[in-house]
Amino acid sequence: MFAIPRRYSHFVFGVIQSGLTSLIAAGIASFPAMATGQFLSNWLASWLVSWAVMSPIVLLAAPTIRSLSMLLTREESLD
Repeated sequence: MFAIPRRYSHFVFGVIQSGLTSLIAAGIASFPAMATGQFLSNWLASWLVSWAVMSPIVLLAAPTIRSLSMLLTREESLD
């Protein structure tokens, strides 16, 4: 299995978490901008909705993401 040294697990966690977060937030933020020409106001409203939706998702997903990052990394040997 692909294994990154455990000391980098926080980076693996961050990449996985930010990928999930941005995937969902971008989908939510994209809908209002498609129909109107008022990007800034739509972006702000979408960002607030995305933040409200993402907060509980990230809090609930964090333990699973942490476990996944531990599976993708390994302990370093002291050679």
